[in-house]
Amino acid sequence: MNAPTGWGETARVLAASFAQRAAAHDRDGSFPHENFAELHAAGLLALAAPRTLGGQGAPLAQLADVIGAIGHGCPATALVLTMQYMQQRGMGRADSPWPEALARRVVREAVEGVSLINALRVEPELGSPARGGLPATVARRTPEGWRLSGRKIYSTGAPILRWYAVWARTDEAAPRVGTFLVRADSPGVRIDPTWDHLGLRASGSHDVVLQDVPTPPDHALDLQPGGTRALADGAFQAEMTLLLGALYTGVARAARDWLLRFLRERVPSNLGAPLATLARVQEAVGRIEALLLSSLRLLDGLARDLDGGMPVGAVQAGLLKTVVMRNAADAVQEALALTSNHGLSRSNPLERHLRDVLCGRVHTPQDDSVLIAAGQAALGG
Repeated sequence: MNAPTGWGETARVLAASFAQRAAAHDRDGSFPHENFAELHAAGLLALAAPRTLGGQGAPLAQLADVIGAIGHGCPATALVLTMQYMQQRGMGRADSPWPEALARRVVREAVEGVSLINALRVEPELGSPARGGLPATVARRTPEGWRLSGRKIYSTGAPILRWYAVWARTDEAAPRVGTFLVRADSPGVRIDPTWDHLGLRASGSHDVVLQDVPTPPDHALDLQPGGTRALADGAFQAEMTLLLGALYTGVARAARDWLLRFLRERVPSNLGAPLATLARVQEAVGRIEALLLSSLRLLDGLARDLDGGMPVGAVQAGLLKTVVMRNAADAVQEALALTSNHGLSRSNPLERHLRDVLCGRVHTPQDDSVLIAAGQAALGG
């Protein structure tokens, strides 16, 4: 993205070393702890936290530049960092339910060491909470605070998280639903290493099992009556679209960069010249360039709007997410079509980029929800 340099340049330097390790972490499904040690040393773990809470308060354009750069090198690392940034952004909102002292503590830990936070929301029984329903995870009131029990799936970054923001319901006669902050090292917490996915294999998105896990009374945030269907938060969705869009566009750019080298160096004996000299190849590369350019322009415009205080509705944010994710996947698939079996070989990074970029479409909101909402809005529904 054409964002301010500074932090983005730092991220690009780090991403180059992350890229050297990405294939091994993908092959083993191992978590890249060393990447986060380097991110901390570079001062990037509290970049999104407000200055008033002790963070750097970077604008969204810079955050997207960082995430896009890291996504180019190791998208699994970039996904965990995206969730850290989204939680930190939430702490600084005017309507934030976070107690200031607690928010300061979480930010301070990210400044002083390798400390990360993510929301744990998805459950085996319910699926994505964006489609409604009550969580099965239960928070039981005690004289000392709360005790939580339940299982969360797709808990991105589980091996390194210090804090969980757990979506749960209370055990009250009239249940309330909200977020409970839980220290990852609390008694009763167990990580079940279930993550064995097509893409983003190094993201450590395992199950987290909570069995009567204690947390203090002030760690319960924004409890609302159960059954209350929260309205789509356009600002949150737009920021998530921006950062995830930058991430998966970064994956597509990495695929494009490998493809260009391949096409310049590959000289079939029956051609006697590099594949890059063929008109049909040049045309296909042009299509990839068009897809990437359109996404980068969309993301740049979205970053400017958000940093400038312009509201972006949930419907528009969803459409932008759908378009950018499709562009990224289409760009990588175009690259694959040009490389035949070479692109699907585990010895080349393109097949990993393809697996990683396909994960972009499953992030909330999914395409069907986005398009139905947009159609209803257009039709006056």
